[in-house]
Amino acid sequence: LADNHNPQVRSYNMSRIRSGNTKPEELVRKYLFSRGLRYRKNDKRYPGKPDLVFPKYHTAVFVNGCFWHSHEGCPGFVMPKSRLDYWQPKLKRNQERDTEHIKDLDQQGWRVITVWECELKNSLRDERLSKLFSQITQL
Repeated sequence: LADNHNPQVRSYNMSRIRSGNTKPEELVRKYLFSRGLRYRKNDKRYPGKPDLVFPKYHTAVFVNGCFWHSHEGCPGFVMPKSRLDYWQPKLKRNQERDTEHIKDLDQQGWRVITVWECELKNSLRDERLSKLFSQITQL
């Protein structure tokens, strides 16, 4: 299948995709900060540079986009129909890397929580953020 966009439009679209400070991350950060939690962002000292690190609670939080991290069974993840030779290995490697980082953090004694982009949609947001706060603060 051919790409629906010309190379200039595709390049522009891809340049708008951010790796950090995404809207889902900002939602989670603002909520947790408003509840009094303090954290470190993308701390390079830990495997995978977790989006949020809570040293006091020995907890790391990853806020994952459903597409980029291949969220199984989620409507936000649809495998592209073109360039499968590029996308399949790329997305598979992202999943493998996520698994490695979680395993490494777990071996270091960290609790790891993953929040998916689809869990932060309007209808589910309040319940998920409240649950996240509880998961972090349980000792």
